[in-house]
Amino acid sequence: MSLSKKYGRTYHYPFSPGTTSDDRINSNYWEALSDIAEVVHTEKLDGENTCLNQFGVFARSHAAPTRHPWAGYLKERWNSIRNDLGEIEIFGENLYAIHSIRYEVLEHHFYVFAVRELDRWLAWEEVKFYAGLLDFPVVPEIMRVQPTDRDEFEEQVLSIVTQESTFSSVDVHTKEACRMEGIVSRNLEGFSTEDFRENVFKYVRKDHVKTDEHWTRRWQRAPLKWEKLCGD
Repeated sequence: MSLSKKYGRTYHYPFSPGTTSDDRINSNYWEALSDIAEVVHTEKLDGENTCLNQFGVFARSHAAPTRHPWAGYLKERWNSIRNDLGEIEIFGENLYAIHSIRYEVLEHHFYVFAVRELDRWLAWEEVKFYAGLLDFPVVPEIMRVQPTDRDEFEEQVLSIVTQESTFSSVDVHTKEACRMEGIVSRNLEGFSTEDFRENVFKYVRKDHVKTDEHWTRRWQRAPLKWEKLCGD
């Protein structure tokens, strides 16, 4: 039995080219968006989806706390806040280990993108409140949009994803600057966990994943911006 529920499966926009064999596409995304007053686009960072709750630090499986070595620093942090979490679960991107993108000006290793309380995903402003309360940064907010015209909305998304990451993205194989991994769009307001599919969407660029199943054997720690400055 799991100690908590995993983060919901985020469905791709139908015009998102970065789908893999186990991904899902929300073909009726515009119907869902039409019921949402405002969405916020945030940058999809290339890390590991990680949850901190009263029971521990969890990665993909919520059956037991993670034992990944790149989550060790979060376990130390969790020890200092676990008694304050209660029913609050903090979800964020763990960037401690480099995956397919190396970030040149990374300021932190953990960025919050969602907060769940029991069976409800909290509103974006509440996410930022709890992240700030616990001294965590949130993923980069790109813009807020009121979805009224489908063509305009899609053009806007396609324009956003041509940009580099907020933290300056470099392809780990070519060593050249690359576009951001993609974006995640979510309802600005809170919603039930049962309605996750109709409130969260994503776009991922084509051929994003460059790592294979053996990357964990030779993983590297992502240096932070200030460490590079000190090294200079």
